[in-house]
Amino acid sequence: MSALEFLTTGYAYLAFAFLLATGLYMMIASPNLVKKIIGLNMFQSAIFLFFVATAYVQGGSVPVIPQEGGAVGEYASPLPHVIVLTAIVVGVSLTAVALALIVRIYTEYGSLNEETIREVARR
Repeated sequence: MSALEFLTTGYAYLAFAFLLATGLYMMIASPNLVKKIIGLNMFQSAIFLFFVATAYVQGGSVPVIPQEGGAVGEYASPLPHVIVLTAIVVGVSLTAVALALIVRIYTEYGSLNEETIREVARR
């Protein structure tokens, strides 16, 4: 596969790489806790996109066998999509708990900056 062909057909993988790198950078570089949660959500979205993109079957059909005949051709596995749906629910729950903790941290320390929280906690 040439580079041009990959750029025109592999756009899902390019989006995956961009989201993954941006999310990871936001989690590591940002001192703001809300921005870290946004980075975590971008990272999770990249993983979801990767699972769905790799599960795609060219010319695959729905994995339901008709009554009048047997299985013919390629079928797309629904398992990666089910795993992604479950991961989305877990990700939303994780985000809700993290934001609730951030609200509690803000009321306790008066800041969302990591360094400020560490300084106040040391006193």
